[in-house]
Amino acid sequence: MKYAHLLLAFASEIWAMQPEKLLAIADFLAMQADGVKFDAADIEARIAPQTANAVARQDGAVAIVPLRGIISPRASLVPTSSSGGGTTAEGFTQAVNAAAANDSVKAIVIDADTPGGNVLLVDEAAAAISAVRGVKPIVVQVSGSLASAGYWTGSAADEIIMSPSSQAGAIGVRMAYDDLTSALEKQGVAREIISAGRYKGEGLLGPLSDDTRAHMQSRVDDYYSMFVDRVASGRGVTSASVREGFGEGRMLGAAAAVRAGMADRIATMAETLQRFGVSSPSPRKFAAARERRALALR
Repeated sequence: MKYAHLLLAFASEIWAMQPEKLLAIADFLAMQADGVKFDAADIEARIAPQTANAVARQDGAVAIVPLRGIISPRASLVPTSSSGGGTTAEGFTQAVNAAAANDSVKAIVIDADTPGGNVLLVDEAAAAISAVRGVKPIVVQVSGSLASAGYWTGSAADEIIMSPSSQAGAIGVRMAYDDLTSALEKQGVAREIISAGRYKGEGLLGPLSDDTRAHMQSRVDDYYSMFVDRVASGRGVTSASVREGFGEGRMLGAAAAVRAGMADRIATMAETLQRFGVSSPSPRKFAAARERRALALR
């Protein structure tokens, strides 16, 4: 396999993301590593078709801030940035802060449909939402999925509102390690790591040592604790309640999420906007060609 080190780097990032979506991206990257070429339109259709034209906007006195597609910290860690797909945690935080500071905005609605993403800067995005509470209403409207890093972020809002067919959950954190020694041997490559610093060369080649594995697990555990504590604070429950309930890593449908205390009510975006005085939401523009490509791949 070509560029196996790129796949290793991707897998070793720490993710709060629906497992199925993460595996789909890994498979996609593996295809690229094996020489299959995709243009920007193909990438968007395969990975994040739902993000087309998802931009912050204002309807009346309501700011609508998108939280859509794969979440990355600043620049996308998956190949969607060139086509505008996904959300950066930094950009999302800036949009929330701008809406909070805008005197003409009386309420903020987060338009959410995300499988989650990388953990970096996610708690900071959640903190930005939390800071708005008590200043002006801020709610999350789920029109698809609010998964993992997305739920981490959205749980800080005043309310989580689910459209009837939506889903939420996947509370958990993961990372991976691939031992590439056999693959490199088949390519005739004998790699040796030369490093300085006691742990600088760990986790780069060969089987993991017990010490390295324990360190990697501790990093995952730290982010999971941060995730759980943020959800507990936002939802007004104990951390134990989040760990032992809230789907325990699984996704829940809208009704089940409300029963579990993960969400507050079931309503559509139009109904939510009507609550805040927007009787006829501005029509969204869709890229017809991209939508057709996405449908063809389903």
